[in-house]
Amino acid sequence: MALQFKTYILIIPHLFTLSVFSAPDITDITTPAPGGAGGHIKGGAGANPHVVDGGSDYAKPEIETHFLGKWVLETADVRVSAMQLQLMPNDQVIWYDATSLGPSARKLEPEGTCPINPDANNQPDCYAHAVAYDWKTKTSRTIVLSGEPWCSSGNLWPNGNMVATGGTFTGVKAVRMLPMNDLKANFIEKRNVLGDYRWYATNQILEDGSSLVVGGREAFSYEIVPPSLDFKPNKIDFPFLKQTCTPGKGPNKFIENNLYPFVFLLPDGNVFVFANDRAVTFKPLTGEILQEHPVLPGGSRNYPPSGSSALLPFKLSADNKHPLNVEVVICGGNKPDAFEVVDAKHVKEKVFVPALKDCHRIHPMKKHAKWEPEQDMPTPRIMGDLLHLPTGDLIMINGAKKGTSGWEDATDPNFTPLLYQPYKPMGSRFKELNPTKIARMYHSSSAMLPDTNVLVSGSNPHQFYTVNVEFPTEWRVEKFSPPYLDPKLDNQRPIIDAKGTDKVLKYGKPFKIAASLPSNEPMVLGEIKVTMLYPPFTTHGFSQNQRMVVPTLTDVVGNIITALAPPSGKIAPPGYYILFVNRLGVPGTGIWVHIE
Repeated sequence: MALQFKTYILIIPHLFTLSVFSAPDITDITTPAPGGAGGHIKGGAGANPHVVDGGSDYAKPEIETHFLGKWVLETADVRVSAMQLQLMPNDQVIWYDATSLGPSARKLEPEGTCPINPDANNQPDCYAHAVAYDWKTKTSRTIVLSGEPWCSSGNLWPNGNMVATGGTFTGVKAVRMLPMNDLKANFIEKRNVLGDYRWYATNQILEDGSSLVVGGREAFSYEIVPPSLDFKPNKIDFPFLKQTCTPGKGPNKFIENNLYPFVFLLPDGNVFVFANDRAVTFKPLTGEILQEHPVLPGGSRNYPPSGSSALLPFKLSADNKHPLNVEVVICGGNKPDAFEVVDAKHVKEKVFVPALKDCHRIHPMKKHAKWEPEQDMPTPRIMGDLLHLPTGDLIMINGAKKGTSGWEDATDPNFTPLLYQPYKPMGSRFKELNPTKIARMYHSSSAMLPDTNVLVSGSNPHQFYTVNVEFPTEWRVEKFSPPYLDPKLDNQRPIIDAKGTDKVLKYGKPFKIAASLPSNEPMVLGEIKVTMLYPPFTTHGFSQNQRMVVPTLTDVVGNIITALAPPSGKIAPPGYYILFVNRLGVPGTGIWVHIE
């Protein structure tokens, strides 16, 4: 009888899938699958990999809540602003700002630590410009950081070490590494090792664990950087970046509109890059352009107009060979001249242009792919972080409603997070959540934590650390609890038994997850969803390397979930992921796993 019950649960979702997605090519993202919001069934074996796979992963409706989230002040006074931020697998959140823009509000520890600062006239610098924040204990330590990392990029190596690339001044060609296994370590730096100037560049992990470093100010190129401090520069010219760069209006009067490009590794190993108002797909090893995508109308989406973008979660097919849907979403930004009319280098009287609130989606692996209008956000936004939630939904958090990135170039903070559910019917995909009271604008960052809260830190709209103004340099650290953390749902929240769970995954191989419910209800296939989140490097409204994979589940027996690891590094680059178990839309605390 147990075997018959198990087979019944496996077959029914796939039957629903075949009835919903029988057409060879579905492109209407506004058409909901049967079952109503929260009751859809996703594609299974035989589904087209380019089908817009709208719906839930469950065999019955998700558990609903009217809870709109909660803000909690975690730490009042870290005193180093979070211009750049990376969650590491040792549960340290690393953030840092600039070393050439004067002192922070915190001295290096222990007292008397004053290394020479090459970007401050080679004078001793006793102030911290980087910290490691332990999100579990709410404590932090200072980190010695050398070689200016201002507006740099970054990622994790497959072994969990953090790397930061580029910046400006002495750091413009530097690589800095922070080891994961030494909780007292400082950054180890090598200067002048990159092939080009990488100021406002973007990193993307590739299938072998190396990093693609794309663009930067007056750097119309990219390069591949291995997970090592010892390598030879490998720069490849990339004219697309020059074609998308808005010319300046004189010496040091940059406009650009294409910095911090949106870069995503596709599941065929090629790369999608969006800059300013258009995109291409190319081969990372050669730079060969495979497809030029249409212009995205409405405005400029990259720095300094600073819209937001994400690769939607990869739901793997039942045969574990490919994702059922490969789709990029872009929201917000501003008009092409918004920076020019607000920045002090261009004008004396600032004009804060209202930001955009439109969103668009594209299937970059589909021939002749076009941008499809997505539902507009309720309010305009620039500099917002668009983060994956454990459920497969996303959250838009931080930012402003007017202006652009840049010192004092934005106003009207957007205090209200948005829950974005991309597969709900058009008109119900965005939900406004409870607002914060702290302005998080230029140089603020955030991270999705294993406990399923969102950590938010930073905001410094000024050249120097500045207080007693309308939007001061921000040292407070907050957590936001999304709707699924409604206390009324605690009895439905899966608990992972780390000891009974495989934490080292091999590509394409089965792995086990031990999980249970506080209610003691059995875990049932069709009610369970597993997600794997690659922790991004977040800065200036873009989360570099962010990736969510929804692995195929094959069995649930006695609270042991059997899943298939992603088939290759093209779908899930090697390294550490946070693994979550969801039950009918309610996630539990995740654990770190490693795939190789």
